[in-house]
Amino acid sequence: MTVRTVNNLPAATHGETVRCLFAIELSKQSWVIGFNTPLSEKISRRTLSGCDWKGLLELIEDVRARVSREMGRAVAVMSCYEAGYDGFWLHRQLEAHGVRNYVIDPASLQVDRRARRVKTDRIDAERLLRSLMAYLRGEPKVWSVVRVPSVAEEDARRLHRERDRLVLERVQHVNRIKGLCALHGIYDYHPLRPQATARLEQLRTAQGGELPPRLKSEIKRELHRLELVVEMIATLEAERDAIVEDEASTHLNAEKIQNLHKLKAIGPEFAAVLVGEIFHRSFDNRRQLASYVGVTPSPFQSGSMAHEGGISKAGNRKGRTTGIELAWLWLRYQPDSDLSIWFRARVGIMKGRIRRIAIVALTRKLLVALWRYLETGLVPRGAVLKG
Repeated sequence: MTVRTVNNLPAATHGETVRCLFAIELSKQSWVIGFNTPLSEKISRRTLSGCDWKGLLELIEDVRARVSREMGRAVAVMSCYEAGYDGFWLHRQLEAHGVRNYVIDPASLQVDRRARRVKTDRIDAERLLRSLMAYLRGEPKVWSVVRVPSVAEEDARRLHRERDRLVLERVQHVNRIKGLCALHGIYDYHPLRPQATARLEQLRTAQGGELPPRLKSEIKRELHRLELVVEMIATLEAERDAIVEDEASTHLNAEKIQNLHKLKAIGPEFAAVLVGEIFHRSFDNRRQLASYVGVTPSPFQSGSMAHEGGISKAGNRKGRTTGIELAWLWLRYQPDSDLSIWFRARVGIMKGRIRRIAIVALTRKLLVALWRYLETGLVPRGAVLKG
């Protein structure tokens, strides 16, 4: 493996400590590492096999030892990589070996906006390293650093996310079965009803004949997969309900889920999703909460031209869509709350676009109110708890 260099500013120093900076461009086939030390004004590059974290740690230690030996000072190693397919396991490995690592939101990195920009792993590694240098110089807006969840936090939200995937799979199987039946003029077969497999034998085509044997076999296989998916969903929902009902639950966020479930309009699934996607985090103020969910305004202003561009939609998509669904339910089940009264006073009997815009504003207010409720115990004004 060869090391190539390009001109660049040296790594920064801080007090009695010198810094060695590493940027890691990850892929399944290879890892491209760009690094800079106070010993050179250049960026060095090294290519490792994909997932060769041991080789990466050896490289870091070799560079650290060489810099410490030649400069006679303590060495702090800092690194970064983009969040993606590999998740956070590498971050935890680096942190465990004394490396200060940053996981970066890829969408927050500045790129060349020309129609044709050159992109290679080596260029991306250099771009990451330059961004790390800028960030350490005190430019926090150069990128967005991802908050890395703990293993327990990451595991706690798998329940509702797996259920979402299974529900989508259930819809796919049902639609596939109905589509196969429709090929022969059958439109009254419902795969989710009891005895669906037994009723399949009684189905007749629009001409009154039996289903073709290969088609019937395919539908049976689809029904079998559908039964498995339904059984898995029931298992997950039973586990979720146990968290809500058992005050002694050891689930990481059990208390918050149970407190949310006490409010009318919030069922077990909404409580689990809202806590797992939003309220497991700590927020300093309501603006941080709104920004994380992506319901902050995005104004556009240039010279004399100015208009609102709607909400940013830059945050947690699942949390945002669940919050909007909850806002509609809140109007129905908490009609006397201050939030519902505010919505009706603002919208009245208007329909369509105005109502949809207002429900997003209600979502923001509602999520802030629920955050305060979970942090301080203050029930949203006018809201009713379940009997």
